[in-house]
Amino acid sequence: MREKGFRILDHPADLGIEAYGKTLAEAFEQAALGLVSIIANASRVEARDSRNVTLQGSDWGHLLVRWLEEILYLYDGEGFLGGRFQVGRLETGRLEAVVYGEPLDPVRHQVRSDVKAVTYHQLNVCEKPGKSRVQVFLDI
Repeated sequence: MREKGFRILDHPADLGIEAYGKTLAEAFEQAALGLVSIIANASRVEARDSRNVTLQGSDWGHLLVRWLEEILYLYDGEGFLGGRFQVGRLETGRLEAVVYGEPLDPVRHQVRSDVKAVTYHQLNVCEKPGKSRVQVFLDI
C-alpha cells in the first residue's frame, strides 16, 4: 500500500474513492482531495482563503461522510473549492479541520462532474498502526 494518496473507483452509476495515509487523518485528507478531483481540477486550486470545519459523528464512517458532505457543501452552497485539507484533530466522535482553497472559477478550475451526494454504500474505514484506508462512494 502506498503511504498516502487516493484512487477513483468505478461503480455502476456512481464513483468511489479509496484513500489512504499513514494515519486516519491523512486518509480523510486524501478522501477530500479525491472528492475535489472528481468535481474539478484540484491542482489548479490555490490556497487563497480557508474555512474551519468542526463536525461530530457517531463513528469513523459517519465522520467521513459528514466530512465529505461539508466539502461538497462548501463547493455547492458557498462556491468555495477546497484544494488542500488539514485534519488537525480526529478522535472518536469529532473532527476538526481546515479547508484551504478559493472561490470557484469554472473556467480555471475546469469543472468536471456534478456530485449529488456522499453515500453510505460500501463505506469502509480501516485504521491500523502506520497505515489507514477509507472507501466511500458518491452519487454522481
